[in-house]
Amino acid sequence: MTFNRRDWMTMAAAIGATLAAGSAAAAAAQPKKSIVLYCDLAVDPKREQEMLDHFHKVFAPIAAKHKGYIDLKMLKLSKHIQGPTLPKAINYRFQLTYESEALRLAWVTSADHDKAWSGIGNTLLDQDFQVYVFDNV
Repeated sequence: MTFNRRDWMTMAAAIGATLAAGSAAAAAAQPKKSIVLYCDLAVDPKREQEMLDHFHKVFAPIAAKHKGYIDLKMLKLSKHIQGPTLPKAINYRFQLTYESEALRLAWVTSADHDKAWSGIGNTLLDQDFQVYVFDNV
């Protein structure tokens, strides 16, 4: 089978449209201007399981229902590889991704957050933990 110039142009246009549609879908799937909040937590080692149970059974399901929620993780420190070390008591990093800082603030100031956070906050050795908000660029 041989192709003429018109055939090649038609195929190129079809391929271009397919690629453009895929790029648009990928861009729509990526949250724009989202934020990620990190909290470095010193969880009392004697209360780790209590904190984890509360996080998975109470906090995460409540957080997921709020407008702007994208993702939530509780990360346990496993090893230090490079750079300055965290304070010795820090054993968990809380990570929350939201569509915007404004929506995150609405969640943080809600009665749901107050009730849900207390089950985690009560297991901490220190309430004066570091909190960072990063913009997704």
